[in-house]
Amino acid sequence: MSRKTNSANRTNTVTSRRGALKLGGAVALGSVLAGAGIPRVHAAEDNTIRLALIGCGGRGRGAVADAFSVAAGPVSLYAMADLTEDRLSSSHAALHKPFSDRVDVPPERRFAGFDAYRHAIDCLRPGDVAMLTAYAYCRPAQIEYAVKKGVNVFMEKTFAPDPAGCRRILAAGEEAKKRNLKIAAGLQCRHSVARQALIEKLRAGDLGDIPLVRATRDCGTHFLAQPPAEADHVAWQIRNRVHFLWVSSGMLLELLIHQIDECCWIKDGWPVSATGKGNPPSRPGNCSQNINDYSIEYTFADGGKAVVEGVSPFATFIHGSKRAAQFSGDVHRATVHIYKGREIDDTQIDWAAEREPRSPWQAEWKNLLEAIREDRPHNEAERAIQANLAAIMGRAAAHMGRTITWQEMLASTFAFSPIVDQLQFGGPAPVQPDAAGNYPVPIPGKWVEV
Repeated sequence: MSRKTNSANRTNTVTSRRGALKLGGAVALGSVLAGAGIPRVHAAEDNTIRLALIGCGGRGRGAVADAFSVAAGPVSLYAMADLTEDRLSSSHAALHKPFSDRVDVPPERRFAGFDAYRHAIDCLRPGDVAMLTAYAYCRPAQIEYAVKKGVNVFMEKTFAPDPAGCRRILAAGEEAKKRNLKIAAGLQCRHSVARQALIEKLRAGDLGDIPLVRATRDCGTHFLAQPPAEADHVAWQIRNRVHFLWVSSGMLLELLIHQIDECCWIKDGWPVSATGKGNPPSRPGNCSQNINDYSIEYTFADGGKAVVEGVSPFATFIHGSKRAAQFSGDVHRATVHIYKGREIDDTQIDWAAEREPRSPWQAEWKNLLEAIREDRPHNEAERAIQANLAAIMGRAAAHMGRTITWQEMLASTFAFSPIVDQLQFGGPAPVQPDAAGNYPVPIPGKWVEV
């Protein structure tokens, strides 16, 4: 049973979204714009779009700030939910301080526990938005409930840790279409107008054929010490989410799903196959399920390749038959330009995109809120899940040590755990350590995740 909790007024900061991955950290918030009057979206006496924040970490708080910053009409945070009361209370305090006029979440609309998301969604009306910003393991159940209750959805990446979860979200997305519900997905670079301008030039043939796209981002090394002897393994695994594939999909999807999605966008299609490799983490004593130094090669229908690697720099480059281009820069910055020739040389830039009027994180919220108010179609579920499947395909290729095809991904019903919808603190955990205290780690030729 979920528990309502009182707020402990502890000051914190809000991330204005969504910088380097931090476990429980936050960065300072920039300025936020005030809203103006707009047409009604509710039959009730006001036209306020209410938000329910489900998952009160840095990404969730940042998403609230982004929604407020672009609201062309009244938007309020109306309900909050999280697994634990402490993060719920600290996040409420962090949001209430800068947004006191738009954060209307009294103790009776703050919920803690595994079923807290249901109570938060139940507070909403048609036209409101359930913000699903918790971890990937619970996203399928939460979007299913939101669609069942008839509310719009914003869902953060990563969307699902395995093909079975992806299938559930795809089905929920199809049901949302039938019910005229809006679904936005947190692959924010698709909303970058600078990148959209370069895509137009690509489609017009300015770079020629695209035989190679190269995307990189340093994913670091991954060490997790063994849990304390008396640890609640459910709580401990969720708290250390990036180290467990069932919780948040693992480090490759956490950090490289954006780069993989960019490659697919550039190639205007989904890959037909993937090969990959990585280095096993140092053992013994390391409980992380991640491997290090991922290197994934995707093949597309035209024979073109995309190489995605967990190394520096943080960037995406396009190697065309006529000219090269940069598509993305550090921390998803819109470093977007075309070179005069095929060399990557910043002294030879021929065209550069204009400065963006807002961040891609703000743009995705602007597009969602406008779609709600104007009642026009807006459903990113299928595209987001296809990107998620492409990322899982690359992860599986590295973990399993063989080529994985797109058809295999579409047909797969693999799930890391059958009990994620029934989790409780103190109950059985989806994965268990061996006698030495180590958790299962991917070994090519033995591991299965498709």
